[in-house]
Amino acid sequence: MMIDFLKMQGLGNDFVIVDGRTRPIRFSAAQARAIADRRKGVGFDQLIIMEPPAEPAADIFMRILNPDGSEAGACGNATRCVASLVARDLGRERLTIQTISGLLACTIRPDGLVTVDMGPARLDWQSIPLARAADTAHVDLAEGPLADPVCVNMGNPHAVFFVEDVEAVDLPKFGPLLETAPLFPDRANIEVVHVTGPASVRMRVWERGAGITQACGSGACAVGVAAIRRGLVEGRLVTVSLDGGDLIIEWLENGHVLMTGPVATSFTGTLDNSLLDVPA
Repeated sequence: MMIDFLKMQGLGNDFVIVDGRTRPIRFSAAQARAIADRRKGVGFDQLIIMEPPAEPAADIFMRILNPDGSEAGACGNATRCVASLVARDLGRERLTIQTISGLLACTIRPDGLVTVDMGPARLDWQSIPLARAADTAHVDLAEGPLADPVCVNMGNPHAVFFVEDVEAVDLPKFGPLLETAPLFPDRANIEVVHVTGPASVRMRVWERGAGITQACGSGACAVGVAAIRRGLVEGRLVTVSLDGGDLIIEWLENGHVLMTGPVATSFTGTLDNSLLDVPA
């Protein structure tokens, strides 16, 4: 079966997007890993399958696979990319995307930026989830120079560590250790952050199942919420600077988190059968 794909990116966080709305498309973990290989495959931070929605209120269902073949519950940058595609198809500026973590309302702005309502930030320890009861604003967890994170669930679990200088952190070393810490039964995305101004922060990210990426939309949301919870920024609007660029994060009074940023298309192609004919 020939499968066409679209390669898109949001702030350098890149995605292989396939359209399964008119015919079912499923990838095994081995197939996802083969496609993710940046030398022998296509390469991606996440593999996205657009499917018919199960919820009547949704316009599309978005399935998210990590490079290791595991399934993710949320990806903010991918949501913006898919929203831009579906909005163009439907000729609308507003639409709703369904994920395994819930429904996401999206708006295409006149300037081309896309805003996604990522839903409420979940802050209780059971919803992260953590393996034990804890104050999620100050979690007793440390590895090397990283300690005292804020934990937030934005459709997937995040641990946000505030440091003096994110560039000085050996993220390839400490990211995987913290991702798989016993405290996180579902593993976790790891963010390191320092404050750059009254309403701005700089972050780097180690994504669960993907490693270091240029940007992480749900991670930027978690970082914005964490900075506001700690009182490190003024107000409820935060500019989060990632390796790939800036995202605007707003934590509304009702608990929902809005993420705004750009999207871009890189190229289109067809997956070769050699990428799909791999042992499980």
